[in-house]
Amino acid sequence: MIFNKDTAQKTAELLLQINAIKLNPKNPFTWASGWKSPIYCDNRITLSFPPIRNYIREEFSKNLEKQFGKPDVIAGVATGAIGIGILVAEYMGLPFVYVRPEAKKHGRQNQIEGFLQKGQNVVVVEDLISTGNSSLMAVEALKEAGANVKGMVAIFTYGFDVATENFKKANIDLWTLSNYENLLELAVAKRYITEEEQETLQEWSKSPSTWNVEV
Repeated sequence: MIFNKDTAQKTAELLLQINAIKLNPKNPFTWASGWKSPIYCDNRITLSFPPIRNYIREEFSKNLEKQFGKPDVIAGVATGAIGIGILVAEYMGLPFVYVRPEAKKHGRQNQIEGFLQKGQNVVVVEDLISTGNSSLMAVEALKEAGANVKGMVAIFTYGFDVATENFKKANIDLWTLSNYENLLELAVAKRYITEEEQETLQEWSKSPSTWNVEV
């Protein structure tokens, strides 16, 4: 779910302006998973633009407290959400931890870095949701450490059915600043893409694992 329409539209426009989101239906990108995609999203670029990172930080802080109450700790998912997670925690005056994809093989073998006590209320910050698998692995690690995970917030979600199902199964509420639907609507209105390209992008989102560009 998005926090609200105005935030979703403004966030989408900011991400397009700085090329954090690139749309290229004619020459698709290849994701690490092997999927062919007409869209590529790298929200870490927002950290290089102070006005935009401040906007994201403030929208997250205001809205996550509204949805979940003020938590005891903010947790960022490594590595993409460490930066923005720290900014949110700093803005809210809260402790911060981050969660690795898996425990380190050396030293203290931590998966969660930072100070976290059992029973503390945690809100997880993510930069991007695709299938939701890696995000929910972080949630599971926090729960195993005894945290009470109140929910997750993310900058952007592709809105895949598989992600919706994964979050539902995990019983985790997800709220995002923007999503794919609002992105396409804004991209057409601002002429980043044509209506024909919008159709291609909509087709991809229905079955991203099997979609391929026609040649």
